[in-house]
Amino acid sequence: MTFVLAGRTASEISTAVETGVRSGDLPPGAALPPIRAAATQLGVSPATVAAAYQSLRQRGIAESAGRQGTRVRPRPSVASARGRFRLEVPPGVLDLASGAPDPRLLPDLAPAFAALAAAPAPTGYAGGTGHPPLRAKARELLTRDGIDATELAVVGGALDGIERLLGAHLLPGDRVAVEDPGWANLLDLVAALGLRPVPVPVDESGPDPQRLADALRGGARAVVVTSRAHNPTGASVTAERAADLRAALAPHPGVLVIEDDHAAELSVEPLHPLSGATEAWGFVRSVSKPYGPDLRLAVVAGDATSIARLTGRQRLGTGWVSLILQRLVAALWSDPAVASTVAAARDEYEARRTGLVTALRERGLPVTGRTGINVWLSVPDETVAVARLRESGYAVAPGALYRINTPPAVRITIAALDLPAIPALADAAARRVRLAAHSGGLTQQWFDQAGSRGHRNGSSESTEYVDSIEGDVMRPHLTMDQRQWKPMRRVGVVEAGRFARQADRYTFPARRVVRYCC
Repeated sequence: MTFVLAGRTASEISTAVETGVRSGDLPPGAALPPIRAAATQLGVSPATVAAAYQSLRQRGIAESAGRQGTRVRPRPSVASARGRFRLEVPPGVLDLASGAPDPRLLPDLAPAFAALAAAPAPTGYAGGTGHPPLRAKARELLTRDGIDATELAVVGGALDGIERLLGAHLLPGDRVAVEDPGWANLLDLVAALGLRPVPVPVDESGPDPQRLADALRGGARAVVVTSRAHNPTGASVTAERAADLRAALAPHPGVLVIEDDHAAELSVEPLHPLSGATEAWGFVRSVSKPYGPDLRLAVVAGDATSIARLTGRQRLGTGWVSLILQRLVAALWSDPAVASTVAAARDEYEARRTGLVTALRERGLPVTGRTGINVWLSVPDETVAVARLRESGYAVAPGALYRINTPPAVRITIAALDLPAIPALADAAARRVRLAAHSGGLTQQWFDQAGSRGHRNGSSESTEYVDSIEGDVMRPHLTMDQRQWKPMRRVGVVEAGRFARQADRYTFPARRVVRYCC
């Protein structure tokens, strides 16, 4: 069924779009009619349509696409009846896109369940007081990593904790500094809450301190940082980077700092927390990656005000996290056999990720992946790369789900990738990515520039002038600031997948992502 925009008021128009998204007639990424065209079609003022689109953006259903208008978000905040949010992995294709841990490496929960059944605990509304052994063990583990766990809350997973912390301090319209690229679920949550994301570039050592400082000076009231095993790039905040981030935060004591340590026991990198850098903070540690995705539990340490607001609001909603689940996690955290299983999984993930990163780099591909279960492979065109890797038998995730301003890439999850399969995947990636690059007119220069750019030191070439020329060939850069046009001779400029040519000269507009070929 084809979507038809309808309505006479902003509320009716936004409801029509939401209905289209729910029914699947407006799939993720679909463009909405231009404001003036929609106004003419509906017989209303452009301001009415603009108000409807603004409401959709504030509720996380639509997003601005710059000069391309407004489109449905890749993962809007309403569920589709047709379930189009994730492409099904066809038979014979290895799923490297889901981001889930390897079920073969998860602990066996049967002994813990048996122990719980043998010693049933009272059930009832008294469960709201929590499970003291879980809190005691959480404080022990967090204190060991340098986190002040005096104030502690138990929530239904990492995203639940982050949402409650943001809701405890921010209002719709407030700015939030987020990692770019960053966790897709978090970016969707920020949009659904009506918050305004401020992208901060990430390299293998964490967020760029200078760009974070810029975001804070620009009015960001909160910042969300992944401590280790960053999704999707595998970054890990180093001791030096943590010190630089603390220095950037120091002039802004009222900013809320949220840290997501979802990998925890699975990370080979030590923790260098930012907790306490400002007056308001929350450190979130979840259990789904080490112990199983269905264990929807996380502990949150933070300042007294943040934890009091979080738990107070929680009481008015879900009330508490199931006491059965709390007892189960406490038992898992205290079992030496389970700890050995998790440590073995950590070492296996490390071998798989390191092996893939090494293999891709040996083949000249620009890739990052320091910790965790994901690697980030820069590509000239995400759509082509995803499609051609799928043809080769590998499903990977398009980077558009995770990035705001950063260049195209794909995320490869190594959870289902056994060590013997790495060379074949690396060969396929090299073959397909290079074929996509050359079919798009790109040359070895793109690979050289992408490899050197990577995510090194958090530097962003978007602030550099596009003026480095060798003879008649321009080196590939990303965007141009402070200049509106730059004519080039005999240089192909690919912008948004199209050649922009005027007579015998090629031009491009300022502040637009561009790619070059010779």
